[in-house]
Amino acid sequence: MKAPQIKLAIIVLTFIFSCSNNDDSITEQETPASNKPNILLIIADDMGLDATPSYGIGNLKPNMPTLQSWINSGIKFNNLWSNPTCTPTRGTIITGKYGFRTGVTEVGNTMAITEVSIQTYLDNTNSGYNHAVIGKWHLANNNASHPTNMGVGYYAGNLGGGVPSYTSWNLTENAQTNISTAYVTTKYTDLAIDWIDNQSQPWFLWLAYNAAHTPFHLPPNSLHSQGNLPSDQASIDANPLPYYLAMLEAMDTEMGRLVSSMSDAERENTVIIFIGDNGTPNQVAQEYQSNRVKGSLFQGGINVPMVIAGKNVTRVNAIEDALINTTDLFATIAELSGNSTPEIHDSKSFKDLLTSSNANIRDYIYAERGSIGSQDYTIRNATHKYLLNNGIERFYNLINDPLETTNLLNTNQLPLSTEDTAIKDALIAELNIIRN
Repeated sequence: MKAPQIKLAIIVLTFIFSCSNNDDSITEQETPASNKPNILLIIADDMGLDATPSYGIGNLKPNMPTLQSWINSGIKFNNLWSNPTCTPTRGTIITGKYGFRTGVTEVGNTMAITEVSIQTYLDNTNSGYNHAVIGKWHLANNNASHPTNMGVGYYAGNLGGGVPSYTSWNLTENAQTNISTAYVTTKYTDLAIDWIDNQSQPWFLWLAYNAAHTPFHLPPNSLHSQGNLPSDQASIDANPLPYYLAMLEAMDTEMGRLVSSMSDAERENTVIIFIGDNGTPNQVAQEYQSNRVKGSLFQGGINVPMVIAGKNVTRVNAIEDALINTTDLFATIAELSGNSTPEIHDSKSFKDLLTSSNANIRDYIYAERGSIGSQDYTIRNATHKYLLNNGIERFYNLINDPLETTNLLNTNQLPLSTEDTAIKDALIAELNIIRN
């Protein structure tokens, strides 16, 4: 076993042991002064279900023992919907609103600073939390002051959608931008460790890795287990998948390092939320059709992983099929911080799902794509999905057809059954309620 893998195994065992102790019998000297949990939100970039361990789609998976430990000790969510690209998804998380309400519906849109961010909301409700965003921002174009103008207590990372190179990129910290030559995944972890070390109050850290967004590349060998891959661009272009998996493994190694850097008391008092921001890019997608991945409203573009483990997560190795939107992270984080309002804007808290499988959060989830006035939309219930895509209506039974191969509205299909017609009409009616 390689040295990094031995280290990761130790980290995994330590985290599983700490997560198993979810009663409140820890002494005051062993925990922070407040009994409120620290909240760590980790966002992976361009990571669909096909690239995530323990999800049933995709034949080749990255070796991610840290993430697997959270799956084993917590909850894996099957039906989280994001938006199909980076900026809109981040906009839904930070505001708790659908994109058409904020005007952030496409890559590169700017979030108005008049919107109330989750960080500002925590301040306005006297939560007592310090907060930071470290990593990819992508909610304004090269405005170094935008994160702090949105109420973020501390920001360090890259402002745009990606970096030109993972070892030569613009690092913005405290509204000052300089070139960094540190491996970006490692640098974000270093910044996160340093920030957490300086906290004396409960904290909320939004840690947004660039991995595994392009450019595909070979990470440092100590961070992954994909073998001796050639590092020349021609080899990467010819077969990008192992490099993409290596980038995810490097992120997992660094997530493990972050968790292991915490004291036992701090780790035991932290709830970890891990998500992907949208589906896998077409160059490295598995099973999904190439035009039904990142950038699309098909399942390969918007059905993304979410894993939650740690403080007050009493369900162990659980699988959850509840319907959840990325908007719902706003209300959930707010409720975890002590806020008693379970619904804010378009956001519904799913905090109860951390302890019970019977919580009823949503009957429908919604996603959108495109500029205001010419958007495509989709909505689903527990079984079916309605999609208006490029002017074409589509209707799928996701239980029988999870890869959306058969449009039930296709004229070559049998007429819809009475039951399916009623479901389609209900989905369209709910879509009109959301939009109006």
